Amino acid sequence: MNTEFQIPETNEVFADLLNEQMGEKSLVGSVVKGTIVKITSDFIMVDVGLKSEGRIPVREFGQNPELNLGDVIEVYVDRYEDRDGNIVLSREKARREEAWLDLEKAMNAGERINGVIFGRVKGGFTVDLNGAIAFLPGSQIDIRPIRDISPLMGISQPFQILKMDKVRGNIVVSRRVVLEETRAESRAELIDAIKEGSILDGVVKNITDYGAFIDLGGVDGLLHVTDISWKRINHPAEVLNVGQTIKVQVIKFNEDNQRISLGMKQLENDPWQNVAERFHVDDVCKGKVTNITDYGAFVELEDGIEGLVHVSEMSWTRKNVHPGKIVSTSQEVEVKVLEVDEEKRRISLGIKQCTANPWAAYVEEHPVGTVIEGKIKNITEFGLFIGLNDEIDGMIHLSDISWDVAGEEAVKEYTKGQEIQAKIIDVDVEKERISLGIKQLTENANATALDGFKKGDNVKATVTEVAEDGIVVEVNGVSANIKKADLSKDKAGQDLNNFKEGDVVEAKVTSVEKKKGKLGLSIKALEIEEEKKALEEYSNTSSGSSLGDALGEALKKK
Repeated sequence: MNTEFQIPETNEVFADLLNEQMGEKSLVGSVVKGTIVKITSDFIMVDVGLKSEGRIPVREFGQNPELNLGDVIEVYVDRYEDRDGNIVLSREKARREEAWLDLEKAMNAGERINGVIFGRVKGGFTVDLNGAIAFLPGSQIDIRPIRDISPLMGISQPFQILKMDKVRGNIVVSRRVVLEETRAESRAELIDAIKEGSILDGVVKNITDYGAFIDLGGVDGLLHVTDISWKRINHPAEVLNVGQTIKVQVIKFNEDNQRISLGMKQLENDPWQNVAERFHVDDVCKGKVTNITDYGAFVELEDGIEGLVHVSEMSWTRKNVHPGKIVSTSQEVEVKVLEVDEEKRRISLGIKQCTANPWAAYVEEHPVGTVIEGKIKNITEFGLFIGLNDEIDGMIHLSDISWDVAGEEAVKEYTKGQEIQAKIIDVDVEKERISLGIKQLTENANATALDGFKKGDNVKATVTEVAEDGIVVEVNGVSANIKKADLSKDKAGQDLNNFKEGDVVEAKVTSVEKKKGKLGLSIKALEIEEEKKALEEYSNTSSGSSLGDALGEALKKK
């Protein structure tokens, strides 16, 4: 047997085989060059010079790869053999290995790297970073939520690496960080460039009841609702939408707190300019009701020009009624211009002035002195309201109900809905008032009886009653009151116990009110007059006489 010669030979062959196998094994985990030998719809077969070919999934070459038979490419040897005897290769890992060192340097230096978003995965997107596949979380794609991502896919753009795990092969990137840094840089540049009067493009970021916040590209400004349009706007959402791009003007910029006030209407012509040349007092116009308040209604005459119809100018006859019961929002109305104040940007309008004044028409047909018939519509503490027609009421004051009965007693014999007669005694068309009287339908007996009296007369009167505050007397059939203070110029003489029914007293006439049928009398006034006359007589007597003597003589003559 040639055993001693076979062993060395066997050892040598075994050593060669072992070296060959170990050499191939040592390629696992490294990047090698290989030649494409076969292309299928799912795999690319690559010869890397080993005993068997390796295969790579087509998806690792990205979308629409340009590959041809015979192309030499770099691949990563993942495993020596799979269960089918093929070497497992990876194009993705090869590219990742190539790019990994560069990516680590970029991450450590805080530098941005370019990549392409090419796919969607759960919770985010996949990004190609020059061969390394990274994960882009949905929250890191933009500063604000984006509905449509398609415009961002397939284009090269900068990203910031947030995290890398080489063992697991994970890379997490952010597009948002890049945008925020760019935004901060743009903000600083924008703030330096902002001046009052600057015209900028902005995006509606948020809408509130009082206005909208506009993103100017790194800095926000407030667009107040009153600066959106010259015309009335109840809510900014009527004109603006979140995400809308608009053009605005900087109307105020506070450098201390960096607050920016913006305006849209300032970019348009002011409709109030020369408004007095377009609208004149007494012009009749048509407009649309835009807003109704407790005190009136606003009517739009043209874009940006509104006038106010005060509640008092809405109807000739409907008083104390809410404007909403006379007009409605969006209703087209005819109005008359009452006043134009261009400086205060106010136009006063009237609706009732566009129709005939029923008060003037009624008074023209029913002048003062006319006797009318009407129904009592209301009874108040100061008189009666009488319906004259469907639109107009007249009022009878308490003092014009009766010649004899005064105050609230005068209305007790009347009821609501009662038909009565009255005379028109006064008219004020401007104030829309018609005064009526019932007592004026008859003559005042006292007024006739007063024809024989004049102020200053001295009369004799008979006491008919002693009351708490004075006495009641009768003079030639006319009843009059003499108050306690007018009974005498002395306190003692004002004592009511000094008087009784049937006494005759002398008094002076102090007033004659024929219209009211009242006669004013005063005993005190007569005493003062007699004393004055006595003093005058005393001044004409001899110097030896005394004042007492003169007064005594005067009393004797009396």
